[in-house]
Amino acid sequence: MVILRVALDLPLPKLFDYRSEDATRADIGYRVLVPFGKRRLVGVIVNVVAQSELANSQLRPAEAILRDVPRLERDWLALAEFCSSYYHRPLGEVTAAALPPRLRTSRPVPPAVPPSYSLTAAGHNALAAAPKRSKRLRALLGRLACGQASRSELAKLARGAGRLLEKALASGWVAGIDPPRTEARFAPAHELTAEQRHAVQALRVGQDRFGVSLLFGITGSGKTEIYLQLIAEVLARNRQALVLVPEIALTPALESAFRSRFPGAWVVVQTSAMAGLHRTAAWLQAHSGRADIVLGTRLAVFTPLPRLGLIVVDEEQDMSFKQQEGVRYSARDLAITRARTANVPVVLCSATPSLETYHHAITGKYQLVRLTQRAIEEAALPVIRLVDTRTYPPRDGFASPLLEALALRLARGEQSLIFLNRRGYAPVLACAACGWVKGCGRCSAHMVVHLAERRLRCHHCGLTESIPRACPECGDPDLQAFGRGTQRVEASLANRFPQARILRLDRDAVGAKNRLEDLLERAASADILVGTQMLAKGHHFERLTLAGVLNADGGLYSGDYRASERTFSLLQQVAGRAGRAALAGEVLIQTRYPGHALYRSLVSHDFSGFAETLLAERREAGFPPFVFEAALRAESPEAARAIQFLESAIALAPPGGTSITVFDPAPMSLARLAGMERAQVLLQSRSRPRLQAFLREWTAALYTMPARAVRWHLDVDPQEF
Repeated sequence: MVILRVALDLPLPKLFDYRSEDATRADIGYRVLVPFGKRRLVGVIVNVVAQSELANSQLRPAEAILRDVPRLERDWLALAEFCSSYYHRPLGEVTAAALPPRLRTSRPVPPAVPPSYSLTAAGHNALAAAPKRSKRLRALLGRLACGQASRSELAKLARGAGRLLEKALASGWVAGIDPPRTEARFAPAHELTAEQRHAVQALRVGQDRFGVSLLFGITGSGKTEIYLQLIAEVLARNRQALVLVPEIALTPALESAFRSRFPGAWVVVQTSAMAGLHRTAAWLQAHSGRADIVLGTRLAVFTPLPRLGLIVVDEEQDMSFKQQEGVRYSARDLAITRARTANVPVVLCSATPSLETYHHAITGKYQLVRLTQRAIEEAALPVIRLVDTRTYPPRDGFASPLLEALALRLARGEQSLIFLNRRGYAPVLACAACGWVKGCGRCSAHMVVHLAERRLRCHHCGLTESIPRACPECGDPDLQAFGRGTQRVEASLANRFPQARILRLDRDAVGAKNRLEDLLERAASADILVGTQMLAKGHHFERLTLAGVLNADGGLYSGDYRASERTFSLLQQVAGRAGRAALAGEVLIQTRYPGHALYRSLVSHDFSGFAETLLAERREAGFPPFVFEAALRAESPEAARAIQFLESAIALAPPGGTSITVFDPAPMSLARLAGMERAQVLLQSRSRPRLQAFLREWTAALYTMPARAVRWHLDVDPQEF
């Protein structure tokens, strides 16, 4: 008999021991089905030992070692263990978060290599018998009747084609065909500029060992082309590449680009939006070594890659790389740790890198590779102009210079982008008679008006309500929607420019259409695009010559010390959409503060000067990257209970001396979320090792505290307060 030490998805900082009669150390890394109380859970075998601290009579037998999926190798477990240790979460929670949902269960898994598909005899019969109203099913089966097709090709036929394919497979109408393995090739798109060739050469030097490089280039400078060249060299050495992107919105276009640029290469995608079986099958392709390139959002950092040769983190500054629920890890930072463990290079790409990354680059910790010119010679940086709204008061949200610029682009057949980082129709519903404002009953936030649906929605907790017919306080029926969201902007533009083809692209539009790819295809032919930050990054529209920014000043008022950094980055990204081809670009930003230092740096495209100013301020104020931070957060239905828990936690904190600063408990900026009152304690230290040692000892004490009606977690390197 041997003892299995198992990581289970439970909020307890320990491993769980189980008996096994036939296990060996070769089973470390396999999933295992075990009893836990009255439940049956799937965990990961982390170790196999001869004895347990528990008596044999207390040990329960493991039900089954699940060997249907190849075991997780030591380097994958090491990454999970580092994540558990650094972010102070139980190892079982980390391994569960890192696996596709299907692998967290004992249900059978799909084949490791998802095949192409063909129509069976039963499928031909089903096609003949399918009613005419089943248009989507007939389209899918009809396409396969003409010959085999890949999943990605079938997905383009109709909305929900992936679910229809799963149904057809289960019904026996469609069968899989294993495609032959082909050699990956690289298809160059255009000749590199001299600056790009120099960048590739600089990054090529460290391709056989660990190192971190920052590819810092202006928008449109061809950063993607450079890392595609690096990936081609990695594939030529029979190694795998991992590419992380911040937004799901970027993956369809990038996936298409990767498949066209690497014919014969096995490209798989890992995002939370994928269907469960599809995501699991792609994960298994990578795990088996069949996949050449893995492209995904932050969760893809955990994808097992036995032949890993390069990691790329695109738009490395983006906040979405930091997980804000459950295990609060930074995918960018874990990518660096993973590259160090695998002894491979990692390339961070950005036009506006985070201050932490930029500081490491200019101080020599990271290699700095700059791109100062756009890749297309005739595509100059756009001219950025500030529209003073005190001089040109906006009507329906638009100042007259912006309206004139829109009319000019329409007359010339060019494309425009209107950027407003606020979804919905209006952010506030209020009564002008008594001053009542509709707030969310579960959050300390206003409900947002979604006029097309005649609903109010909280963008924090998702609560929806009908729009009231009258003010609940005074009965006045004349309720007014104040402010503007993308839906209201779209309606205003449609009234002013009825002949224009206007397309709104935000999370609401994507959800309604259920096909982001369709919207992006339509975007190329639209006259005016209206959108949030979903449109700000990674997209290339050749006719787009004007970018207009509404409500840019919102980022100047925040108490968050990172607000100005994020505002600059976002506005620079928006500006980068204009004039990316032969047509000159212009950016108009409506603001009440045209003299603000942020705008002055933006107009001159001077990120470096702006970043150095912010770094000097951060050094003086004692903020990252010159200190390291963590936050202990508590939430409860009652604010007093959350504060009381944090005060008790501080009393249990180990002595930190002068190296650790522990601030008093305070409410979070969004104090109430989904019915829970939230408060936090901020910790700072100039030494990361000392802060980690403090947190390790403190966490052990925190798990012993009674936490009735209180949920708590630690957030290391927090990004939001």
